[in-house]
Amino acid sequence: MRKRPHSSSSSTPQSPDSAPRGPGPGGPARPSNPKSGQRPEGRAAARGQAKPATRSDGKPAPRPAGKPAYAAARPAPTRPAAPEREPARPPRAAAPAPHVSEPRPVDTSGGAPWLWGHHAVAAALKNPHRKFVRLVATEDAAVELAGMLGEAPPVEPQIMNRDTIAKLLPPGAVHQGVALLAKTLKPWQLEDVIAHLGESPRAIVVVLDQVTDPHNIGAILRSAAAFGAVAVVLPDRNAPEISGTLAKSASGAVEHVPLVRVVNLNRTLELLKKAGFWSVGLAGEAEQTLASHNLGGRVALVLGSEGDGLRRLTREACDLMARLPTQGPVASLNVSNAAAIALYELVRAG
Repeated sequence: MRKRPHSSSSSTPQSPDSAPRGPGPGGPARPSNPKSGQRPEGRAAARGQAKPATRSDGKPAPRPAGKPAYAAARPAPTRPAAPEREPARPPRAAAPAPHVSEPRPVDTSGGAPWLWGHHAVAAALKNPHRKFVRLVATEDAAVELAGMLGEAPPVEPQIMNRDTIAKLLPPGAVHQGVALLAKTLKPWQLEDVIAHLGESPRAIVVVLDQVTDPHNIGAILRSAAAFGAVAVVLPDRNAPEISGTLAKSASGAVEHVPLVRVVNLNRTLELLKKAGFWSVGLAGEAEQTLASHNLGGRVALVLGSEGDGLRRLTREACDLMARLPTQGPVASLNVSNAAAIALYELVRAG
């Protein structure tokens, strides 16, 4: 067998693992990676990995136990950035409030009330105790008003159309083409009413207990004027003033029947008793009818509100209680209708 020549000067070829890496005294520099154009250690540095330590003989040092070297060198994972949120929507604008027309200005001329309607205006113009401020009318209404008065009105009317007149009055006023602005009448006192009676043996006074509807009060005034009542009495509190609505419902009776306001209704009934009046309260549950009492002389007819009727103290202050002979499925009447029927019965009995 042929032997291989041996030379003491030649060195044993080193394995690739033991070959020195990088430039140094042990050998030539390793060529760059032709694909990346970087040295191997350059690529490791680019990946964020540290170059492994080497021993003095050129071999890599053993790695410590635990996590692999690449785990320590790998950068900590980062949470992906949250997607940008949509910009907050501006708050929804509140729905616009429905348009409400402003209340129509009403000419009051220092507190004087407007009266409207042919009969209310004509009666006021005939009243010598009235002071007039302004009279407005259409052409036709002015001619009709002069015919009702029998002469020219004491105040010259301003001619205007119906729509212009309506703008001067409260909404819904049925003016019939004529309206009068007049000063309020001087209030009556009950003592003055009694004094005007003198020695008259026959008189009717209507007393209202908490009747607040101006239409009802106006209608009662109209019935009082028709049946000869000398006055209508009502509490000073919770009672309407003499307005155009009340005067229109009264159809001129405001000018003829005194409307007396009192502070205390029970004391008023006592005062009427001293003046010779019998007070009779009207209530549907009374045992006797009004006709069965056969009342004559001076009578105070007391009526309560349509909802609650007479109050307990008012009932106790009355001398008698009576009812109207109603029957059928609807046994109650509107207070103004009840007043008209009761006044007729008192006049008939007297």
